[in-house]
Amino acid sequence: MTPVPPRPSRSRRRAVLAALAALALAAPSPLVAAPTPAAAAAALQEVMFVGNNWDGTADVIRSRGDYARLGRINVIPDRAARLREIYLNPIRLAFFLGIRQGPGEGHDQFVDDMYTTPDGTALVVSRPSFADVVSIDLATGAIRWRFPVSGYRADHMAVSPDGTRVAVSASTSNTVHVLDIRTGAQLGSFGTGDKPHENVFTRDGRLWNMSIGEVNTDLDAPWLDWTKGDRRITVADATTYQVVKVIDMRDRLDAAGRRDLSDAVRPAVFTPDGGTLYFQVSFFNGLVEYDVATDRITRVTTLPKNPATSDDRTTWVNDSRHHGLSVSPDGTRLCVAGTMDDYATVVDRATLREGPLVPASKPYWATVSGDGRDCVISESGADRVTAITFATGQKVASVPVGDHPQRVRIGHLPEGWTPPAAG
Repeated sequence: MTPVPPRPSRSRRRAVLAALAALALAAPSPLVAAPTPAAAAAALQEVMFVGNNWDGTADVIRSRGDYARLGRINVIPDRAARLREIYLNPIRLAFFLGIRQGPGEGHDQFVDDMYTTPDGTALVVSRPSFADVVSIDLATGAIRWRFPVSGYRADHMAVSPDGTRVAVSASTSNTVHVLDIRTGAQLGSFGTGDKPHENVFTRDGRLWNMSIGEVNTDLDAPWLDWTKGDRRITVADATTYQVVKVIDMRDRLDAAGRRDLSDAVRPAVFTPDGGTLYFQVSFFNGLVEYDVATDRITRVTTLPKNPATSDDRTTWVNDSRHHGLSVSPDGTRLCVAGTMDDYATVVDRATLREGPLVPASKPYWATVSGDGRDCVISESGADRVTAITFATGQKVASVPVGDHPQRVRIGHLPEGWTPPAAG
């Protein structure tokens, strides 16, 4: 007779069942395949968004290669409601019309800047004439949330390195708001100089804001520079939003022997290591190099003038001579949008010498393609974006977009995305 093995104790049975359950949870289900990192990455596609400021639309184009247009998004689906509010408020109406006749060059400004949410389902847009930031659902075109900024105009934005927070300049209240990109809830804010403009998050946990002062008057003669207001760089802690440093470029420019240059810092980019800041200033056809560690300007380079460009500074858009700057991923080259001089060029960082001057119609911004090979500029005067290769400085592609493109940003969309129906 075969002996019967002893029955395991209750505690032993429980331990075995627990182990089996743990194995079952750890093993992939035979009905549902476990997602792989590659599959998860394939769920989103990288694209570029082009903000058509006067249209109130954003074009979606490929982020590399042929830069083909994939669709268009209406970022002012609530236009009628917003205009109704504005026309019923005399103060808001005065600012609305002032934006149209000033920075808008006779047009309303409906999209300044934009970033996608980390999951690629929404586009967050700053709208200058409506003085707000909105989140547009990329599947339906509906507004998910809206944040009215303090004051009467919204301007440049920046997204945090992890993609969860967005900073926006409220240009008439001298304030930067930092918002949760998913919900629109304000996480913090800090004060700036006059007319905050560019924002940059840095990897050391700081948020830099550049204020440009008053750019909408005709008091543009050098001796009237004092009328432009308090222009400075404000550096805040990107977690507490407390100001940790204020940099007055007037002192640094004077020390570098460039009293002739404005201290209104326009577009600015850090090198990949964060050690050097390059920036453009009002009225200047060139760029400035600033060493972060030593807190001093190390080099200034002047770029060519277009003989056809008027010397009348009051004809230059919003005090810009050049407006648009990006740096190649390896940090060896800079791309410059020569706005009023109607060209773009790639500058060698070692020598600060320009390459070929690529003709462009009022280029207003410069960014880097998804593969890092090209500089992509917006040609606001020709309603197109143009790609210039960093390697040779030559034009490689142009794509038509909407009316008066300005900001161009890398973003992400679900694979197989189709634009929402026009509303």
